[in-house]
Amino acid sequence: MPIKHLLLALAVVFVWGTNFVVIRWGLDGLPPFLFATLRFAFSALPWLLFIPRPKAPWHKMAAFGVLLGVGQFGLLFLAIRSSISPGLASLVVQLQVFFTIGLSLFFMGEKVRGYQVAGLLLAVAGLGVIGANLNATVTALGIALVLMAGFFWACANLVVKSIGRVNMLHFVVWSSVFAVPPLFALSWLLEGPPSAMWQTLQQASTLTWASVIWQAVGNSLFGFGVWNWLLSHHPAAQVTPMALLVPVFGMSASALALGEPLPAWKLGAGALVMAGLAVIVLWPRLLTSMKARPAA
Repeated sequence: MPIKHLLLALAVVFVWGTNFVVIRWGLDGLPPFLFATLRFAFSALPWLLFIPRPKAPWHKMAAFGVLLGVGQFGLLFLAIRSSISPGLASLVVQLQVFFTIGLSLFFMGEKVRGYQVAGLLLAVAGLGVIGANLNATVTALGIALVLMAGFFWACANLVVKSIGRVNMLHFVVWSSVFAVPPLFALSWLLEGPPSAMWQTLQQASTLTWASVIWQAVGNSLFGFGVWNWLLSHHPAAQVTPMALLVPVFGMSASALALGEPLPAWKLGAGALVMAGLAVIVLWPRLLTSMKARPAA
């Protein structure tokens, strides 16, 4: 991979990792479901006026939009508001990898592999360390909400797998439309009527609005657009391992920008979860490389 493309990949995972700090800033001025509503509204408009509709069924786009909007980001925002620190959320939500594997086994008949079990055990051990150190900034509710967010992210991944090759930037833009109505309804039901929403928006600071725009443009359009472009130009084995850096950037950014402490137990838990993810992502590539060497 050329150095320019490597830097692009690093830029994407940097944006995705530090985005958890941006979420925290946004939640200082907006309630979680209203924040998520705006995020997906600006992910769709005005872009779908210029971006062609992807070659995907409408019901698949609707399912993806609701699963990602309400299931993943709605619950994630709710958790980060008061139940878990942003850095730790960036780590725990990566367990979606294991949910994706489990759902693929159940619905698509894929076979479980030994290295997948080993990776899962490492990640569960890391989650156990987190569970043994609950406090005011890391609650059982927060962990449960982030795990649920990871589960719905995994469900959204299965929707993408079911439609085959598709331009993910176009798909994200058009599917974002379907996330807005249920998120708006939840905000109305749980956070107040439109008059209260409007008052909140009028009082929102420049940093709050910047957080909303960054969610839509930086995290969604730039992130998915560049990542999709890289995957179209390079083997997935070269690109996807870079995603392992997301929680590294997430925890580091939260420590630097928000003063989130990084005690030994949190670093240990992070190491175990990251080791589990690394086994899942890198072990098949390592085996392929080892088998290719004698032939070479």
